[in-house]
Amino acid sequence: MSEIIITNLKVVAKHGVFDKEKINSQPFLFDCVLEYDFEKAAENDDLNQTLDYGNIMQDISDFCLNNQFDLIETLCYRSAEMIINKYSVKSVKMTVKKPNAPVDLDFENVGVSVHLKRRDVYLSLGSNLGDRKAILDSAVKTLSANRAIDLLQVSPYYENPPYGGVAKYPFINIAVKISTYLSPYALLDFIHATEAKENRNRDVRWGDRTLDIDIIFYGDEIINENGLTVPHSDYVNRDFVLVPLAEIAPDFVCPLKRQRISELLKQLLTKK
Repeated sequence: MSEIIITNLKVVAKHGVFDKEKINSQPFLFDCVLEYDFEKAAENDDLNQTLDYGNIMQDISDFCLNNQFDLIETLCYRSAEMIINKYSVKSVKMTVKKPNAPVDLDFENVGVSVHLKRRDVYLSLGSNLGDRKAILDSAVKTLSANRAIDLLQVSPYYENPPYGGVAKYPFINIAVKISTYLSPYALLDFIHATEAKENRNRDVRWGDRTLDIDIIFYGDEIINENGLTVPHSDYVNRDFVLVPLAEIAPDFVCPLKRQRISELLKQLLTKK
């Protein structure tokens, strides 16, 4: 891993909760660490193959000066978000320090940090009520409209019988690959909002529904806490997940099973 590091970039601007902070400028200090592969630039000694840190610093300065926030948490997150969206970096770690914070104590700095990292995420989408294809298309459009999400691949449609013994009508299912710097829980919140937008009803578990979106993989992370299990706990038993997923990611290796999707699908179909 290679990094570009900016330390103590000073910008005098107006951010803060109190009225005097909104009127009087004060210094803010930015540290920024960008995960970026500059191997080719180093090999060829070519500026065009790396990032111009002067441009990055100017962007941070301009963003700080052209916006006004009550919280340095907001300033920090939005600044990092601006950088990761503008530049082709794998991750951004941003720290914002406020040396003149209005606290009547002897201190050097107060600051906050955020680390935004892009990960490839695989989702399973299904619908068995209403205009199923239109609902899935609308959900994909909603996902891609989020500035924190890049839509990378969408599988073909597959029609499947209902799963779980509760739903009555056949589903149409797809798999989607996205890249996002949203945390797993922030992504889950957005998924729930997307389902609600399509009038998802959660009264009956595994019942008929306009839209169902599951996080199957979140990079190579393993999560099992607070109502979120990734990789999805039952995906290996669901051909309506594995078949479309194998279309777009046959060689993806499950971090739990340590097997490729194509291999897991073959095993499931052999059982049937």
